[in-house]
Amino acid sequence: MAEDAAFHREQRQVATGMAAAALIAIAAIGIGLWQGSGPTQPLAARLATVLRLDLLVVVWLLAAIGNVARLRFFSAQDIAGSATTVASEAVRRGNAILQNTLEQAVLAVAVHLGLAATLPYPDLLLVTLVILFGLGRLLFWLGYARGAAGRAFGFALTFYPTAFSLILGIALVLTGRAA
Repeated sequence: MAEDAAFHREQRQVATGMAAAALIAIAAIGIGLWQGSGPTQPLAARLATVLRLDLLVVVWLLAAIGNVARLRFFSAQDIAGSATTVASEAVRRGNAILQNTLEQAVLAVAVHLGLAATLPYPDLLLVTLVILFGLGRLLFWLGYARGAAGRAFGFALTFYPTAFSLILGIALVLTGRAA
């Protein structure tokens, strides 16, 4: 009975964090679209902008890889690598953060490129998405050790802006309103 109550409490905390991040994502995307206007930029300029901005997304992947390497280097249990030992708790946590960051980064970069090709003036929206990605990754990383409730907001602040932007891009393409 107590386990059920703890589980349901954690579910509510996760749902609250996810909902808060979803609202922030919707508001940020709306502002990025509303304020981001101007003459249509050439496709090459839009792609160059997104590639420069997404270097900041890739930095989070580099940091996650470097963190696992650091954790292994300073651990007698882990220094031989994952193929030869059972990882310590710290390395398992680092690997989980790395795996999620890889998944999120691949999705984000693909969506950002799609938006750059779809929107006539995507700069402010792309800057907003990259900032939300970085903030989300930071909060996910810091909250990971506190369980699902601790990482939910950071996960969602990384995921929802990308997911909502993908839906936006697909809608623009399907309605013929792409740049």
